[in-house]
Amino acid sequence: MGADAAYLRLLQTGTQPHFIGYYVLVMGLQGRPWNDCKGKEKADLRVKFDALKAEAAARPNETGDLHRLEKVLNEIGLRPRA
Repeated sequence: MGADAAYLRLLQTGTQPHFIGYYVLVMGLQGRPWNDCKGKEKADLRVKFDALKAEAAARPNETGDLHRLEKVLNEIGLRPRA
């Protein structure tokens, strides 16, 4: 699937965006230490991260909508029976 598609799905399911989380995912999938990202590479990843955030905000998927619904139901006290 790749880092970008995976991170976009995370955002669409309600995960809060965090740049370090994104570049750690990228580095991990490349088999590199998380702190190996520096300079221009890190700046380029920031541009991709910002684009992914904008895309997730523009078109959340059904899973993200369900997550928001569950959150609202929990806030008003409607929870499944234990």
